[in-house]
Amino acid sequence: MLDVFMLSRIQFAANITFHILFPTITIALCWLLLFFKLRYDRTGNTAWMAAYRFWVKVFALCFALGVVSGITMSFQFGTNWPGYMEKVGNIAGPLLGYEVLTAFFLEATFLGVMLYGSNRVSNRLHTVATALVAVGTSLSAFWILALNSWMQTPTGFEMRDGVAYPLDWAAIIFNPSMPYRVTHMLLASGLTASFFVAGVSAYRLLKGDRSNEVRLTLKTGVYLAAILIPIQIFVGDMHGLNTLEHQPAKIAAMEGVWHTEKGAPLQLFALPNEQTQTNDYSVSIPRGASWILTHSGDGEIKGLNEFAGEHPPVMPVFWGFRVMVGMGLLMLLVSWSCSFQLWRRGHVATLWQRVLVTMTFSGWLATLAGWYVTEIGRQPFLVYGVLKTADAVTTTASGNVLFTAITYVLVYIVLIVAFLHTLFYLARKAVSSDVKPLETTAKEAKL
Repeated sequence: MLDVFMLSRIQFAANITFHILFPTITIALCWLLLFFKLRYDRTGNTAWMAAYRFWVKVFALCFALGVVSGITMSFQFGTNWPGYMEKVGNIAGPLLGYEVLTAFFLEATFLGVMLYGSNRVSNRLHTVATALVAVGTSLSAFWILALNSWMQTPTGFEMRDGVAYPLDWAAIIFNPSMPYRVTHMLLASGLTASFFVAGVSAYRLLKGDRSNEVRLTLKTGVYLAAILIPIQIFVGDMHGLNTLEHQPAKIAAMEGVWHTEKGAPLQLFALPNEQTQTNDYSVSIPRGASWILTHSGDGEIKGLNEFAGEHPPVMPVFWGFRVMVGMGLLMLLVSWSCSFQLWRRGHVATLWQRVLVTMTFSGWLATLAGWYVTEIGRQPFLVYGVLKTADAVTTTASGNVLFTAITYVLVYIVLIVAFLHTLFYLARKAVSSDVKPLETTAKEAKL
């Protein structure tokens, strides 16, 4: 039988897993919408406006699902984790409030203008509304990530009678991991949105859409992904170095380092065994982990043995990190291959269009893997070094938590199926109703 602690963790994990899917798209997708609108304003090419009108519907759908799941997640701070707000509510509460006041109201107010105002307000005002919503989505991400970063690397506060009180809001907001975490997440959103746009555009091409709109959005998604992925790899390396400094137990779990050692190998494949504190079936590169993390083949990496049992579970952190990195390398291969084809031939071959369709939600997989590494890697702490997760859990009967957890999961399954159905319905409808037959050249027919 699972106790209330594990059930509460499972319920919150299910909620954050579903919720994060949609902000990961909307944060960057709104900036792509602004790009489409600015290109239309500058060139007068109606294909850009057609792209805007299709993708603003998808944005609204993602925004709605993100808001709904975000509200239920915030309720769980009180229902499942009352100790969290009791201990650190003086810091978490204002940061969440800033997100609502400076970001959510901005998004919600001007989203209506984006959706329904193109024929009711001036073109310039409509463009401004799109820009404000884009700013709002990024502001929202900033405040949420500032809070999450503070939970990972808490600074700027003092404890009085077991309660955290803020001393320096600048130190709280701009804590040691915040710049890396915000940059890493914004780039992750950019990659998620770019593959999302490229994948749906490739799907429309395969369904027979030969409009200029879908060609432009495919190119935009592919080129953006090709630009962002090497930047993300560099930022990810910097983020890892920051984590090594402030959360060495997480790094030890990510790399499967059980005992402090110099010249630690890079584990490409292994099955971490917590009972024997070994990596079974290991395939590794000698000194690789030390080279990456300390930039020295003889660099020392602290092992899990240094943390007296207060370290995260190794298996999910170890494999979550490898899934994230593996998806990143796959994104690099696909985006650069498709970009090369666009540069040389002006189109993407049919085989690679199918590859792009399979990569439509690759950003989701990479983002979820990264979030699992981040959140599970902080355990056993809710606020690193300050508040243990077990000390914040509710005293509600486990049966109540089990019932609500099952209910959440069932509702989320229905919603994700409905989302996918609606998304591809919109794509097929765009092909059948918005695309006028065009004479194609032999070269275009290859698309």
